[in-house]
Amino acid sequence: MTIALYARRKGWSLTGVVVRLRHSRVHADDCVECETKQVLLDRIEREIDLDGELTEEQRTKALEIADKCPVHRTLTSEIDIRTRLA
Repeated sequence: MTIALYARRKGWSLTGVVVRLRHSRVHADDCVECETKQVLLDRIEREIDLDGELTEEQRTKALEIADKCPVHRTLTSEIDIRTRLA
């Protein structure tokens, strides 16, 4: 949705966006760039298909915009969950 809104505002000829996610649990020692060294961590692999007549520059910018999506930012930030009984 973030990519589509950005493209519309910029007047790009984007006709569709499809995002596929794959979730897995991997051993932390298999993840060189990971900060945590817990035994297992969650890995999400994301594939984005952009439909429309877009330049390579627009496609590259769309990937940058995808990382600014509120859901992406939430998932990649430190999360503090506090639970209480209602």
